[in-house]
Amino acid sequence: MTATYGTIGKRTLAAFVAASLLALASACGGSGGSNDAGPSEGSASSVQPSASADGSTGESGGTVEITVWDQPTPEDPTKSLKEQLFADFDKANPNIKVTHEAMPQGTNDREVFVTAMAGGNGPDAYHMAHFPIIGDWVGQGLALDLTPYWEGYADSGQFIDSSMAAARIDGKVYGVPNDMYVTGLFWNKKLFKAAGLDPNKPPSNWDELVSMGKQLTDSAKKQYGITLLGMEWADWWFEYYVWQAGGDLTELQTDGTVKLTFTSEPAVTALQFYKDLKWKHKIVQNNVLQSYQDNMNDIYQGRAAMSNGASGSFGDFAANGLDLNDIGFAPYPVGTSGKGPGQIGGAYWILNPKSSKAKQDAAWKYVTYMVSKETKDRMLQFQSDNGIFPNLLSVRKDVDPSQFTQNVPQDLVEGVNKAASDTHLEYYLKERLTPYVVKAVQKALTDQNADPATLLQAAQDAAQKEVVDAYNASAKK
Repeated sequence: MTATYGTIGKRTLAAFVAASLLALASACGGSGGSNDAGPSEGSASSVQPSASADGSTGESGGTVEITVWDQPTPEDPTKSLKEQLFADFDKANPNIKVTHEAMPQGTNDREVFVTAMAGGNGPDAYHMAHFPIIGDWVGQGLALDLTPYWEGYADSGQFIDSSMAAARIDGKVYGVPNDMYVTGLFWNKKLFKAAGLDPNKPPSNWDELVSMGKQLTDSAKKQYGITLLGMEWADWWFEYYVWQAGGDLTELQTDGTVKLTFTSEPAVTALQFYKDLKWKHKIVQNNVLQSYQDNMNDIYQGRAAMSNGASGSFGDFAANGLDLNDIGFAPYPVGTSGKGPGQIGGAYWILNPKSSKAKQDAAWKYVTYMVSKETKDRMLQFQSDNGIFPNLLSVRKDVDPSQFTQNVPQDLVEGVNKAASDTHLEYYLKERLTPYVVKAVQKALTDQNADPATLLQAAQDAAQKEVVDAYNASAKK
């Protein structure tokens, strides 16, 4: 049985949609995919658990015990499969005892992990090391250098290049891709057609974005051209415009230090354009500080004609009443640089550098089962059988999510693949610098007289003094 976007059970889908929205929103480059699978028999690492002097492979009675933070929540629609996969791994590996734990409660999953690691209570393996922060965690000594394992891993060549971009640091590998997504431009074909626009031709550059946005904006219908993100994650979408202008918000130096580029010409150009979309062109929502969920509701209810989209969100669109044949997805319109790269986000598996060698070996074997082709296919089949729409972008070259669906418009698949061909990682040190960038973006969107260059200079000065000086001093030690 294969899934169609019209056959999804309401309760199962509601849980999945809530989980996927939360994952994508919390990521801001976090995990946006739904291929979060457990182990199955198949591709395994060539690295085996270390043998002790007496020939055993464990630390207590010949058994290695590891703790993994991957216990599914009660509302997880894939919970039954994950538990079966856990059992299958246990059966195939009697010398490894895996304790599956839910992440301790906290307002921020990343802070919870860092706190646990600092206190010596971190897991042996963790699958939520998001793309934009793994470099920071490596610098803090929270992720094991996996290069020796990777060099002996038979499947190391099966991961798409963009999935490894953030995992490779100074020639070493620190993460194994678990899932990922790519962002691009979403548009509502029905609204395009109603406005007299070609429903199969999205804007290709900033000028077309503005002109089409004006045609798509109709205050009488409470309809507008494109969503902006101005709430507490405002830098998440704003950075895309900086890339389109040819720049970034930080530069990682060869010595490990960070250079702030908030005041660079591309960043100032991007903020001016972002501001103009609101104040000059008037093609965005009235409440530029509304929540991410309100932005999504505007898409679902046909108020927003265009928005940022992600390869893992099409199931959410279908679940909220949109016909996938009426959805378009393509790379972003190019800005002044002539480029429009999509953001890749997702998460890596990492191992605890403070665990014993035997635990690390056992954890590596568990992780390689978690990301194997067999496991990924098994998860996709489960999603298909239960009417759960998959993320159309896989971290593995030999796994094709579109083969597990029916009636998915080919142009959606092509749009995802095209967006994934030109990608960009979120700006370095984003986790610590977000509040400073957000303050500048929000001021530009709420004060018509605000000067983007002045706002970004103030943000850079504060971030340099309060974050970067100390970070760079530590990096040089």
